[in-house]
Amino acid sequence: MSSPSIKSILIVGGGSAGWLSAGILAARHGATVDITLIESPDIRNIGVGEGTWPTMKETLQEMGISETDFFRECDASFKQGAKFAKWVTGEDDDYYYHPLMLPQDFVKTNLAPFWSKNSGGQSFSNSVCFQEALCEHGLAPKTITMPEYNSAANYAYHLDAGKFTTFLTKHCTTKLNVKHILTTIKKVKQRNNGDIECVVAEDGDEIHADLFIDCTGSSSLLLGETLGAEFVDKSDVLFIDQAIAVQLPYESDKEPILPYTVSTAQGAGWIWDIALTNRRGIGHVYSSRHMSEEKAEAVLADYVGPGYENLAVKKILIRCGHRKEFWKNNCVGIGMAAGFLEPLEASALMLIEISAKFIRDQLPEHISVMPIVAKRFNERQTYHWNRIVDFLKLHYVLSKRDDSKFWRDNKDPATIPDSLAELLTLWKYHSPYRQDFHHKSEVFPAASYQYILYGMGFNTQVSERYKANDDAKCRQAIAENNKMIQKGITLLPNNRELLQQIQQYGMKAI
Repeated sequence: MSSPSIKSILIVGGGSAGWLSAGILAARHGATVDITLIESPDIRNIGVGEGTWPTMKETLQEMGISETDFFRECDASFKQGAKFAKWVTGEDDDYYYHPLMLPQDFVKTNLAPFWSKNSGGQSFSNSVCFQEALCEHGLAPKTITMPEYNSAANYAYHLDAGKFTTFLTKHCTTKLNVKHILTTIKKVKQRNNGDIECVVAEDGDEIHADLFIDCTGSSSLLLGETLGAEFVDKSDVLFIDQAIAVQLPYESDKEPILPYTVSTAQGAGWIWDIALTNRRGIGHVYSSRHMSEEKAEAVLADYVGPGYENLAVKKILIRCGHRKEFWKNNCVGIGMAAGFLEPLEASALMLIEISAKFIRDQLPEHISVMPIVAKRFNERQTYHWNRIVDFLKLHYVLSKRDDSKFWRDNKDPATIPDSLAELLTLWKYHSPYRQDFHHKSEVFPAASYQYILYGMGFNTQVSERYKANDDAKCRQAIAENNKMIQKGITLLPNNRELLQQIQQYGMKAI
């Protein structure tokens, strides 16, 4: 006998996690699967992290979203990478970039060994990628004549998380046939085998589904509370557990809109500074084990400057870690229901995207194969989360700062995962490259490790086996990058100017 097919999916919880999941699934399966999202009208969006990865471009496009509408309705702006200030020495001139483009000719040539011997005082990212120069000049990654989702340089977005949720809600319900229920869940019913049978609304209605997606945030109502999926605490590796955030309006419509995220290291954490079209989002994430709330707020006030006392301050608790199982029985956790790590590399929305896309692509044709799909999902997600933990920790481990207990504790070998320690030993003798990683779908490619390692002054001992006859190819690639820098500076517009043009004229539809 054939098993019943999955005919209905219930997403419990809204926010970015719920509505991105709904849109990704409905764009592919909306015609054949009943997709419903239920959320409480009383729960407000946390809005942690207003930065995306470049993957969001493809996600929005696949959902049939006009990029012009997205920019206009979500106060969105361009993000071309992250600038890390005061992470290495803590001095005022201490900064490096993690751009959103691969080094020049990266698929063919590893430029890192050549750069290490021939840097000429140039930063690694500026030597091998033209995007740092665009950021330093405040330039956009495209011109107004380029169609939506097309560009001269790769980019992601800064966005208003609350407006993004409203935008997705409208698109999913009007364009993608997602059913929307506003109510508070009072009870979750299970079958004898542990599967979730239905959720019970406050009016007593029972809402049934074949597959449940838990997007209830840190409460993890279905995956954690109901099914008992164990939480894996990562606070012994990543110490950040608190955040305070404000929204700062621009002083005038002439103030620059930076086309990158700024992360400025502090005594017990760091401050994010994200430029949207109408304001900046600024927040201080810190370790409460190393700094009091009063001191953390004083640090943020000093960064913002005059007028801080007039801003509304949002305080956020961060439970650093993730579930041991992300898909248990007939329930999948996505977003904070699955876990959360500090927003240093803006991985939260990306994890939502890859989780929902896995479900979209591997949606079981029959319920009987769900355990197999769940097992594969859990293996892949566990790998992704562990690699993100490693990558975030890398920023702290490489720092030369020794001015506070926070920085000293972060470099304690006991807090460094074995997997990261092994790679650091390996990279003492050769630069990270494609063969260093096991999965085709790595969340951070080898290039990202290069940008962080060499941006923070890591020294790889270049082997005598490095072939001098590769020098010609490397010189050619770096020369081409220099040409791209000059071309970009000459032809690309100021970031604020382009964003204003998009608001006024829109971009060309594809």
